[in-house]
Amino acid sequence: MAASLRELLSRESTHLHPKPRKSPRPSPPPLCADRRSFDRPRRRSGCSSRPSEPSRSNSNASRVNSLGSAPPKFLVPAAATVDCVDDDHSADEAAVRAVVSVLSGYAGRFLKDEAFRRRLRDKCVACIATARKGVAHAVLANLELGIESIERLAEEGPHGAPRDSKIRSLRNSIRLLSVVASLNSPRSRAGGYTCGVPNAHLSACAQLYLAVVYKIERNDWVSAKHLLQVFVDAPYLARKNLLPDLWDHFLLPHLLHLKVWHNKEVELVASWDAEDRDQRMKGLNRAYNDQMDAGTAQFAVYYRDWIKSGGKAPPVPTVSLPPRPSYLEPWGKRSLSLSRSSINRDLYQAVFGLSLEPEDDMQSVLEREFDNNSASCKRGNLPHTSNRATLGLNKDNRTQCESSQSLEQHLQPGSNVQSSSLSRAIDLISQSDNLKECEAAVHVIAKAWHCTQGGTALVTALSTSSVIEGLLEVNFTSKDDEVLELSILILAELVARNDVNRQVVLHADPQLEIFLRLLRNHNLFLKAAVVLYLLKPKAKQMLSLDWIPLVLRVLDFGDETQTLFTVQCHPKSAAFYLLEQLLMGFDVDRNVENSKQLVALGGLDLLIRRLEAGDAQECRNCASLLARCIRADGSCREYLAMNIKKTPIIQLLGNQQKSHGSAISLLSELLCLSRTTHIMTLLKELKDDGFLNIMHVLLVYLHQAPLEQRPVAAALLLQLDLLGDPLQYSIHREEAIDALIAALECNLHNKKIQEKCSRALLLLGGRFSCLGEATSEAWLLKRAGLHDSLSDSFRSKEIFVDDNMRPEEEKVTEQWLRKLAIVLLTSGNKRFLVALSNCIADGIPGLARSCLVTVAWMSSSLVSWHNVNHLQSLACSTLAPRLFESLSYHRAQEERVLASLSLFNFVRYPECLPKLFPMDKETICSLQDLAQVTWTAKELLFACCR
Repeated sequence: MAASLRELLSRESTHLHPKPRKSPRPSPPPLCADRRSFDRPRRRSGCSSRPSEPSRSNSNASRVNSLGSAPPKFLVPAAATVDCVDDDHSADEAAVRAVVSVLSGYAGRFLKDEAFRRRLRDKCVACIATARKGVAHAVLANLELGIESIERLAEEGPHGAPRDSKIRSLRNSIRLLSVVASLNSPRSRAGGYTCGVPNAHLSACAQLYLAVVYKIERNDWVSAKHLLQVFVDAPYLARKNLLPDLWDHFLLPHLLHLKVWHNKEVELVASWDAEDRDQRMKGLNRAYNDQMDAGTAQFAVYYRDWIKSGGKAPPVPTVSLPPRPSYLEPWGKRSLSLSRSSINRDLYQAVFGLSLEPEDDMQSVLEREFDNNSASCKRGNLPHTSNRATLGLNKDNRTQCESSQSLEQHLQPGSNVQSSSLSRAIDLISQSDNLKECEAAVHVIAKAWHCTQGGTALVTALSTSSVIEGLLEVNFTSKDDEVLELSILILAELVARNDVNRQVVLHADPQLEIFLRLLRNHNLFLKAAVVLYLLKPKAKQMLSLDWIPLVLRVLDFGDETQTLFTVQCHPKSAAFYLLEQLLMGFDVDRNVENSKQLVALGGLDLLIRRLEAGDAQECRNCASLLARCIRADGSCREYLAMNIKKTPIIQLLGNQQKSHGSAISLLSELLCLSRTTHIMTLLKELKDDGFLNIMHVLLVYLHQAPLEQRPVAAALLLQLDLLGDPLQYSIHREEAIDALIAALECNLHNKKIQEKCSRALLLLGGRFSCLGEATSEAWLLKRAGLHDSLSDSFRSKEIFVDDNMRPEEEKVTEQWLRKLAIVLLTSGNKRFLVALSNCIADGIPGLARSCLVTVAWMSSSLVSWHNVNHLQSLACSTLAPRLFESLSYHRAQEERVLASLSLFNFVRYPECLPKLFPMDKETICSLQDLAQVTWTAKELLFACCR
């Protein structure tokens, strides 16, 4: 087998070693790099016709890893066959198109092959067969509904359902499956379950069907990425059950060296005594499967990232052989020492023609030199850290400096007694290709930092790009938590003291892959979060899907202050900063996607706990994030309205300087409930809270808040006042209406105020879908007969009217709106109507439409009510000219129908007729055209004729 593999490799020899790429800042080594193979591409420069030579002491491991990264011939990245990548990207682009074609073509089998569909469904059903019987869960229901919907679309074919119906079905399937797919996270892969089913399995099934959905939509690139994500989420399940044929042809060629290694080891173990054989074989298979799964996931990520870039291939990952086979260690009568010099040496020599050489213990050498040269240090203990008992450099020989002054003198430039071991450590961390040497250097530098208390000379010596990049590479590759922690402490100090150092770190790790790795470390994630907070990265640097679950874990455990040498910080502060970037720093679609992922991972309960227990700043952050989550996933609104305590929100509202509008924003989102009875219940809870009088708080808020925040606050105060007796005078009511009118009058040149005025009017409209979308307009248009003629633009908002609302609920809604209309017209009087009229006349997008909706529901709610003739007459005389203008052809059809509905409501009052008739010829022509889609226009024409 060794010979056959060598023949295979010789045929592929031109592809085994990718040429070094020209880059202003080469990427750090891959996560899977062996600790004995610590390649640092930045040490080499230029384009060469020969592969870079590995360091002499690590030559064997380097070649082993190169084998693991060799792509199969039909998918070799162009970067491996040209001298300089920058010369021409066309080969890379052609190759990635071929990858997409292969993957999307596989997904396309679902549409053509009924047996293939059935097999996939059976495999996914088998994955969730372990779900606890009798337990219903929304995630499982979402997955089943999504699968059924996609199968139905595939069976109907391209000429089945109407295009609009098909689009809606596809969007719904994507929404359902995306919720399930969001279960993928490091926490989930570490043991998360839903109803007894591993979250990783559920996510993999969802990703598989998302690939099919996007293939149906003819989006091959996105389809390919979702198909690769199956191998990332659950590599073992994907290669053994879900997609074994695709894995065999697409990913296994990268990992043949693991298979060769496994077969050799099986032959060895098979020759052992029976009492040891079974135990050792289990250990061997476990090590083999773990490494095969890791390699599968790494190459899936490699191709996924290549597809994302669309052209230039990323660095090819390296997959080393499993570590020293501990499953072969003796514990009985037999004594075998299978180190690198025995069994595995034969395998390496047979396959690769190489020999393995031992490494020196560089850490011991450097420590001895440092201790000998640092005369000012005496034996003792170094300070404790949060993760281990001591922060020493050698567990058996720890020292503590009594005086830092003499060592500081040693470090002065030009001093004859400068510490040679420290200088050597700095040189090693800057230049060495050997991981062990660099780890030892980190120990020495940390010890020097402690001895000098971070003296100026040492800070200057370390504040170079080469040292900082060296520390980052250690963080990216080392598996020693003690080394990682020391490196984090040094980086924290360097970043905190100099903004240039901060920029160097962000430039060296632009996608924060190194810090993602540190955040996954169960011992160091809080300290890593503190360094991230010091770095203040932007959203564009946080593209991985793993950020949300990792940051939520920091928020969950980040209460205690972390001390990094002299830097002290609460990790929860870092969590809030990062969540703000993730939920608000991207474009709208990505912000919504991240917010939905937070909701799916249970982040709402965590934010609620923080809101109820935190200080004013923490409450502000939580309120802002919760409002963002509600806007992204309206289905969580009811849950929050019922479960969140109202007192902290009211307290935050009273602290306007700390609130920054977050409290009023959260309250306005919570009020968009689908039933008026639920809205009234929430308002009563707010009003009856015993700690603070929310109406008084809002009254003060109206006078102190910025202008753009006042309209929504006024709408909220008016609704709270509506719970009382509208016939009694109320200062809160008067102030609220005055503030709303003032905002409508001064909105002409301020877009933010226009948006908030529109929002306030929609809140007063009182009708919302289960997702919180305002449905007053939809309800009014349906009432006017436009239900079957809604335009595509309106339908695209996916606003659904509750046709099954119980009569008693509708009665409560009508009474609430009638009461509100009377209050607005009596207290606001003509000034409120004039403000609405002017906004309609100005034609401001969004606001003019909201004003038309407001006029329509107010006039409709008063139609069947007695003793309001004078109010309708006042409204008609003020608004009729603007309503007639809104009937013109150039206005949107929905606006024309709303105007006709309001005019029809006025026609039913005799006092209004002189103000409406006679109509001019242009108005009559507009009504004749509109009469084809709404009965209100017909009635107006009949009234005109009479």
